[in-house]
Amino acid sequence: MTSKIKDTFSEIKAENRKALITYIVSGDPDLETTLEIMHTMVKEGADIIELGIPFSDPMAEGISIQKGHERALKKGASLIDALQLVAQFRSSNKKTPIVFMGYMNTFESLGAQAFMAKAVSAGVDGILIVDMPPEESSKFSDHAIKNNIDIIRLIAPTTSLDRAKKISSQSSGYIYYISVKGITGASNIDADDVKNKVEVLQTFTDLPIAIGFGIKDAISASSVKDIADGIVAGSVFVDLIGEGNDVLNMVAKKTKELKEVLG
Repeated sequence: MTSKIKDTFSEIKAENRKALITYIVSGDPDLETTLEIMHTMVKEGADIIELGIPFSDPMAEGISIQKGHERALKKGASLIDALQLVAQFRSSNKKTPIVFMGYMNTFESLGAQAFMAKAVSAGVDGILIVDMPPEESSKFSDHAIKNNIDIIRLIAPTTSLDRAKKISSQSSGYIYYISVKGITGASNIDADDVKNKVEVLQTFTDLPIAIGFGIKDAISASSVKDIADGIVAGSVFVDLIGEGNDVLNMVAKKTKELKEVLG
């Protein structure tokens, strides 16, 4: 049985284009608006949506996404809310893959078996747990495999070759390659360095590789779009949400801008 994420990347490859993966925080600025934003992103060309699960200490995030987590937490947003949100999304969209991105404490609060069961029921397709190294993920990996949920993993510019091989071998769905050193929202992408690193990664895995961190507009997306299989844009959307001015229209414009670059 293939996964929704695998099928999506196969379709994108057949259409000779690159994947647009968008990130927002569940419950930011509120759950109702998050749902509207998800549908807006899909309408304007998002292929996969990464849904951040609010957490009090999102250590890998820059200030933009930290603020998004804070706004969601102030509204009381939780993992259970995110699962219910996906179920609502699935009532009219059965196709677009949804990936939960978050931190181990949040998911451990439910336990691997209970979380995976709820995730399948809601319609979640993958998880990306930032602080879950392969060595500490056997329970989650086992239950994910049983439930056909992909485990996406991060690989950074500073990751050693041996480590990158190990991470790649224990990933599914796609590899999320961090294009810059630092936290989400960092800038100054070195396209040549990213290209060299991604070419090495491609010798380790047949999985699609998506490039994230620092992609905010058509220029930054263009600089890396030919290097891998897709891009991830997050901080730029969370910033637009935080500004609170005509959010749906602004998100639509930014999604369309990125989509046009990717074909």
